Amino acid sequence: MQAVRLRIASRALAPGDRLPSVRGFAETMAVSPSTVVDAYDRLAAEGVIRARRGSGFYVTGVNLPPLALAERGPPRARDVDPFWVSRQSLDADPSLPKPGCGWLPADWMPNAALRRGLRQIARGDDAVLSDYGSTAGSVALRRLLLGRFADDGITATTDQIMLTSSGTQAVDLICRLLLRPGDTVLVDDPCYFNFRALLRAHQLKIVSVPYTPTGPDITAFEQTILTEHPRLYLTNSALHNPTGASLSPQTAHRVLSLAAAHDMTVVEDEIFADFEPSPSPRLAVLDGLHRVIRIGSFSKTLSASVRCGYVAGRADWIEGLIDLQVATSFGGPSRVTTELIAGVLAGGSYRKHMDDVRQRLSRARKAAAAKLAPLGIEPWIMPRGGFYLWCRLPDGQDSTEIARRCMEEDVILAPGNVFSVSQSAATFMRFNVAQLGGERVLAVLRAAMAARTD
Repeated sequence: MQAVRLRIASRALAPGDRLPSVRGFAETMAVSPSTVVDAYDRLAAEGVIRARRGSGFYVTGVNLPPLALAERGPPRARDVDPFWVSRQSLDADPSLPKPGCGWLPADWMPNAALRRGLRQIARGDDAVLSDYGSTAGSVALRRLLLGRFADDGITATTDQIMLTSSGTQAVDLICRLLLRPGDTVLVDDPCYFNFRALLRAHQLKIVSVPYTPTGPDITAFEQTILTEHPRLYLTNSALHNPTGASLSPQTAHRVLSLAAAHDMTVVEDEIFADFEPSPSPRLAVLDGLHRVIRIGSFSKTLSASVRCGYVAGRADWIEGLIDLQVATSFGGPSRVTTELIAGVLAGGSYRKHMDDVRQRLSRARKAAAAKLAPLGIEPWIMPRGGFYLWCRLPDGQDSTEIARRCMEEDVILAPGNVFSVSQSAATFMRFNVAQLGGERVLAVLRAAMAARTD
């Protein structure tokens, strides 16, 4: 009964949904069918579910519990779920190494350029310091972005792009505009773990397809579309998070063909694009912003403290998204934020900054792989760029257990299953090569792995 209530509270089961069959749920819970029958009968008596003759049991929507974004359970089960990994990384002492986090160290960022920009803003127009942001965001920054799109081969106009307070808010607004609770969304397996958290918050059904070194497994992709009918596909195509893989041209074309054939919208998050040494195939470029929505932000390349994202797509969708942003945030991102970012991008130092970062990361990826090799930890692939290594652990090691042990020593890791809808990545771990730190992290990791052997 508790397992069913948890699924309803997390909206994995929504009003009107059919519960698993008695036999199937008995196998899942490792109990007898009679136990499931008894549990279903009791829940039906409470009005939580209703039996339909010859069809099964269905959620009624009566006595619906408040939405639970994280599954309840013993503390051990919560320690390393997506929310807890995010909380641990965000709340950790800044002096501690965070190999499980998703950002670069502060001393890797263009702080001198940011300080110059802040001083210029402080001496500038009072309205920038005091007024709301416009509904679509700074025209100057949007034009800079359109210039970058043109370099990629995308021709767009200012009414096809808007600024948001973050890349996460961009996804949130798109979900509000295009989806309704119970709709199905397709993601990669593995995928960025906050995609899972955000989609759950919108009470959406999440299905996944395995990700390969050249993009989603196309056979599984097509089969899932045929059986699950997803409304939207959410992905990173440039330096995929967490794997670091990039789309091949063949996979990109097939994804777009299937999306068009089955009326599926694609949201392409390009937050890591500037870390690539040269551009890989982009779905938005091939599609021309017809069925594909491009999103991104500057938190990985400029500053996570100066939050600003963007959405580019069809003009009618952008118009609807702007209205939603007004309803939920009363305008676009802060004028201080957008003026600062526009100034840094236009000032000429950003290109050199990213050249330096790409070179540092190239060295750091090789160094991290060499450090992890003696522990039997090997990269799934060696990415073309970026700061993630998606690594396979030695046989018999469970990344969740290792992360839990390391957490006790103030080392925050990102175990594989927080990225996996199917929970099939227990032997994987994502490492941030710029945050791997010195020998202490490796010593803690070595001890955690040895504890499993002992």
